[in-house]
Amino acid sequence: MTDASMSSRALAPRPAQPRARIELVGVRATAVRLGRNRLAVAGLVFAAAFSVLSARLVALTAFDSLSDARMGASAATAATNARASVVDRDGRLLAANLHGASLYADASQIGDPARVAQQLRVILPSLPRDELVRKLSRDSRFVWLKRGLTPLQHDAINRLGVPGLHFRDEPLRIYPHGRLAAHVLGHTDTDGRGTAGVEKFFDHELRARARDGSSLQLSIDLRIQHALHDELARARDRFRALGAAGVVMDISSGEVLALASLPDFDPNHPSTSPETTRFNRATLGVYELGSVFKPFTVAMALDAGTIDLGGGYDATKPIRISRFLIRDDHAKKRWLSVPEILIYSSNIGAAKMAMDVGGDEQLAFMRRLGLLRRATLELPELGAPLRPRRWGEVNIMTAAYGHGISVTPLQLTSAFGALVNGGVLMPPTLRRAGDDLPVGQRVIAPRTSDQMRRLLRLVVSHGTGGKADVPGFAVGGKTGTAEKATKGGYRRNALLSSFIAAFPMTEPRYAVYVLLDEPKGDQATHGFASAGWTAAPLAGRVIARIAPLLGVTPLDMQAPDVRDALRLPPNVRGLKLASF
Repeated sequence: MTDASMSSRALAPRPAQPRARIELVGVRATAVRLGRNRLAVAGLVFAAAFSVLSARLVALTAFDSLSDARMGASAATAATNARASVVDRDGRLLAANLHGASLYADASQIGDPARVAQQLRVILPSLPRDELVRKLSRDSRFVWLKRGLTPLQHDAINRLGVPGLHFRDEPLRIYPHGRLAAHVLGHTDTDGRGTAGVEKFFDHELRARARDGSSLQLSIDLRIQHALHDELARARDRFRALGAAGVVMDISSGEVLALASLPDFDPNHPSTSPETTRFNRATLGVYELGSVFKPFTVAMALDAGTIDLGGGYDATKPIRISRFLIRDDHAKKRWLSVPEILIYSSNIGAAKMAMDVGGDEQLAFMRRLGLLRRATLELPELGAPLRPRRWGEVNIMTAAYGHGISVTPLQLTSAFGALVNGGVLMPPTLRRAGDDLPVGQRVIAPRTSDQMRRLLRLVVSHGTGGKADVPGFAVGGKTGTAEKATKGGYRRNALLSSFIAAFPMTEPRYAVYVLLDEPKGDQATHGFASAGWTAAPLAGRVIARIAPLLGVTPLDMQAPDVRDALRLPPNVRGLKLASF
């Protein structure tokens, strides 16, 4: 090929692109644009759908729930209201939180409220049918049906497969021992707030302890609590009493080891028991307790020096003052020594003894013993003592043997402890004492307390409290049989029978008080319902059960040192006591 021909080919124009290739490029560009448009539309659709769903979710959680705002708020509160456990003095569990299921309904999803209500009542028979139907027919997406389901109830409802029934996990307060310490522990409401007992008193502390993982330890001993509760229940049933109450206290520290009131309730289900069962007779009830007050009168007179153990009073005739007649139930109709006034429970002797001391001193003495103010125990249910404003001669005399003044069993137990523990009033407490015992207040001289120990032992060994004696434990105490006060006077056949005791009287450490409200005598008591026949043996049975648990070693009552510790000191006036 020549150079001229090569040059002409190089300069010649290129042939045009094929038409098919141009069309292919155009289709691709169109497809890209279309894809982009479709993606944009799809994005807009998804964004719109997400907005709709978000709006609906907001409506469900924020707007629809407002129709039942109280329930929604209640659930939120319960979910965050953690509470610490409560344990007894040895760490035994008394109350704790568990996580359990609660049942609620989205009523808008319930197609047949009547049928669903019937299905639920098979599993939850305590729920009223009409109320269930009403709740399930509401125009609401959140309706509480039942809080605190058991695992079996939860499973059975879940198996129904009913749309609109839902569960919420929330704290559930449980009391593993049921009724055993109901009036001490109290209970919480459905939102976990304390509404009675230590649950209410320590409400804020229990929440705080839940955050640091510690428990609230009480002074209660579960073993002692069981023994007291069991014996009270048996006596109440046997004597067909309206109620019963009891307190066991360590009088060296003021710690309450057991406290019971009957009838009682199950704190796991407090609403299922009548309101009357939640009344705490041991700390809230105030009563004229009768002759259990006589030890206070004797201690007051001995401490004031208006009489000594060799003295006494003429109890030959009843005392008539104004329209009142003061007489003895176990009348001896003669002069009685101070020990005999206690042993035979002489109203006449106690009244004359109080008159010698005087009304102002009597009130001051009872005030020192804590009998004229509310107790300081860590419970919201504390009764205020009752007494007349005017304190004249009649009041001085009747208060000397426990009438005309009303106190709680707890107050009486605490004050009695001070008479025999060396003379120091220890404030009662439900907190377990640590190594440092609380400081008490001296109310009588140690010598007076020593005399009271010996006198109160005589009441059990030779007097009205004989049925409270427990071999080896040197029980001392006093009976109290009081007619119940009414608007028009006193009901002779409606008695409050009680017994206050301490043991061992060689070195008293524990006080026990028991009360029966309107007991009825039976064949074994020859029809008598007085304290010597009903409350005294009850106290003896309690002491027999708890003394070994408390580590109290039985005494040899004939040992010289024991006899010396319980014998009355020499009679300073040289008078011979009528019975010793």
